[in-house]
Amino acid sequence: MTAIGINVNTRAVKASVEPRTHLADFLRDHLNLTGTHLGCEHGVCGACTLLIDDMPARSCITLAAACDGARITTIEGLDDDEIATELRAAFTREHALQCGYCTPGMLISARDLVLRLDTADERAIRVGLSGNLCRCTGYVGIVRAVRAVIEDRRKRGIAPIAGGGRERLGPVGSGNGTSMERSKTTWSSAITEVQEHAISRAMIPDFLPDRVFEQHFTVASPPDKVFAMFSDIRLVASCLPGVSLTADPTPDHVEGVIRVKLGPISAGFRGIARVERDPSAMSGRIVGMGNDQRSRSSTQGEIRYRLVPVERGAATHVELSIGYSLQGMLAQIAREGLVRDLAARLTADFAHNLDLKLSGNGESGPTQLAKSIDGLALVLHQLRLLVRKIVRRT
Repeated sequence: MTAIGINVNTRAVKASVEPRTHLADFLRDHLNLTGTHLGCEHGVCGACTLLIDDMPARSCITLAAACDGARITTIEGLDDDEIATELRAAFTREHALQCGYCTPGMLISARDLVLRLDTADERAIRVGLSGNLCRCTGYVGIVRAVRAVIEDRRKRGIAPIAGGGRERLGPVGSGNGTSMERSKTTWSSAITEVQEHAISRAMIPDFLPDRVFEQHFTVASPPDKVFAMFSDIRLVASCLPGVSLTADPTPDHVEGVIRVKLGPISAGFRGIARVERDPSAMSGRIVGMGNDQRSRSSTQGEIRYRLVPVERGAATHVELSIGYSLQGMLAQIAREGLVRDLAARLTADFAHNLDLKLSGNGESGPTQLAKSIDGLALVLHQLRLLVRKIVRRT
């Protein structure tokens, strides 16, 4: 058996599979994602087409073990996708399906054409769909549907994406091959450049964290004042070392970068998050996702907080629940204990800066905070504590 960790429809999945298990069988039999259909099982008919790292691929001839670390999107994962939604409506309107067996793979291939074709050229569409076979429709309605969506999007000013977002040549999801543009060494992980601009706020998904731990601290201000400050995203970001905003925040949406340094490895996780608040319970939740192109790492995170009055309401106890999933190079370095200690130190710095801001005595704006979270300094700090314990015991 081979242990794999993949992201399926934005959900982290870990499993043990036999080396010979195909991706289609794994998705259907183990995850019950039966929208991926099996036809020829030779990579010819296209019924099993899905997205691996956002690129169309045949899942019947792709080994699940070869997808370790990859991001998989099946037809179920495109329920809220803008292009897929438009294609489904066009397929219905143009009578582009009958038995429907080829439709999931056909929609995924058609979505790729809508992304990258400049014009609704019928020949280019037929060539692009030649790897998806249909025994019912005669393809006329399918071609009409795809043409209609392309024409409509281009009239609305939505430009095509060169290559459909492809930045590297080689097997899909392999991470190998030759760069299509040698000046670009970017790596697509949880969020590509295209997704960062196109994803809607409502599409930031919930997820099941791989790790969850608790943190807490107390500040000398009443809960209503602390809760009000938590609504000021800029002010909160200014209290966090290594964090900077990349766009104007709104009450429910934020975009930014958090910089982390682990020895010789520097990472800047660029991402987006949605913000939820419950004034009646003095609680809130932040769910985000981001990636670092340099280290080829991606992360999803969730922070839940609750404010509890203490000292007869004169102070506030802040309870935090922090969950995260990490993939890529940094996942091999950032062990749970290190991440937990890093979060504890970050929480302590945040509490200190927050207290200063609330008291009106702090000028600790972003320029005075650390430019990145230094994990190496934390490791050295933990080693010093360990040495002290050993010395005391001896």
